[in-house]
Amino acid sequence: MSVAYKSAVASSARRISAMMLRHWYLLRSSWPRLLDIAYWPTVQMVTWGFLQYYIASNAGFFARAGGTFIGAVLLWDILFRGQLGFSVSFLEEMWARNLGNLMISPLRPIEFVAALMIMSIVRLAIGMVPVTLLAIAFFGFNIYSLGLALAAFFANLILTSWSVGILVSGVLLRNGMGAESLAWTLMFVLMPLTCVYYPVATLPSWLQVVSWSLPPTYVFEGMRALVISHEFRADLMLQACALNAVYFSAAVVSFLQLLKSARRQGSLMQSGE
Repeated sequence: MSVAYKSAVASSARRISAMMLRHWYLLRSSWPRLLDIAYWPTVQMVTWGFLQYYIASNAGFFARAGGTFIGAVLLWDILFRGQLGFSVSFLEEMWARNLGNLMISPLRPIEFVAALMIMSIVRLAIGMVPVTLLAIAFFGFNIYSLGLALAAFFANLILTSWSVGILVSGVLLRNGMGAESLAWTLMFVLMPLTCVYYPVATLPSWLQVVSWSLPPTYVFEGMRALVISHEFRADLMLQACALNAVYFSAAVVSFLQLLKSARRQGSLMQSGE
């Protein structure tokens, strides 16, 4: 490996680390930001947890399928919070009118995306680790007991969340803050199609085709198979991984093309509140 290549890799790692450090300082210096990250996952988990507790005490099926609601809530939060963590970190740069400065710096677009991906995991950990501990304390549901299956679920969900976050960021680059609502709402459009709380068979046959084209559907179906039947569906995870590879690649290409378009239109220097 040449000295020049090693130097380029080290420089790239430093630029990514610098971006991560900037966003870490933003989080560390603002308790409202930290509170916001953990607040909604906690409320949602507690609400759905008590609902499941009530249903399980009155229905034999749900008594056998204990944990499906809480498991679905926790996995959904990985998907949603992963995307939101990416998008909010990107929006922080737009709100600060800093995108133009970043794009004329030595920071490459791919390095910028990589830094936001890592920060989405940091934000996700801040919000989800306390919630998973509360799920154990309140309802006796330990998502970590899923073992290697949890790693497969997490990997596929975080890849989907990054794909959506990268695409939304590209649209924001090109269209400005008028498209900000996409960062908060787009994932909820996918929610009923990914069958978070019910099997795919619940949907009309024509809509099942759409559902099976989305990677999270395979994860939630796999989670229900694991919790109810104690069966890990590796085939579902592999299919989800293949779809994620396609969507992630398409999202990165779209982001780079939208960035080029934003540079041509001069919209980078106009972004902000």
